Amino acid sequence: MDDNRIIELFWERDERAIEQTAASYGRYCRMIAHNILGVEEDVEECLNDTWLGAWNSIPPARPDCLSAFLGRITRNLAISRYRAGHALKRTGDRLSESLDELGDFAAPSSDNVQEAVDRGTLEAAINRYLDSVSVKQRRLFVRRYFYMDSVADIAEMYGLGQSDVKVTLLRMRRSLKKALENEGLM
Repeated sequence: MDDNRIIELFWERDERAIEQTAASYGRYCRMIAHNILGVEEDVEECLNDTWLGAWNSIPPARPDCLSAFLGRITRNLAISRYRAGHALKRTGDRLSESLDELGDFAAPSSDNVQEAVDRGTLEAAINRYLDSVSVKQRRLFVRRYFYMDSVADIAEMYGLGQSDVKVTLLRMRRSLKKALENEGLM
């Protein structure tokens, strides 16, 4: 079933919307949740919360890109679940490493309305920055900081050395920081 029809099912409050969404995007959302959480039980709960989040958000939302909409819901839920489960301990896992590299400004921290507005402004600035870099750089950045792929996985995916990936990401973080400072966001 195509995305427009799935969205129409949500608008009609037809429960088949959940089934179709899970069938079409379950594997994609599972990959995002698994990269962040790593524990199958948590991944399953996150997926169920994703479908509920979509049900509660559509309507009023009418996403232009359903996959991105669902991916964002999944990612935010998985990060929140991760933080709740790891609040008292820091482990050397993929999410900790990725967030330590990029800084906490890239992840949701609360449901405060002002913070949500600030995050929206920050997201727009990050998107402008990503529009200004090469496609290769953008892909590396998104794989690392949205999908939370490991440096080793990214290097293998793009046929690069791990040090090349690390250096590129380091330079991009520095460049992004300058761009955000120029916009008065840092």
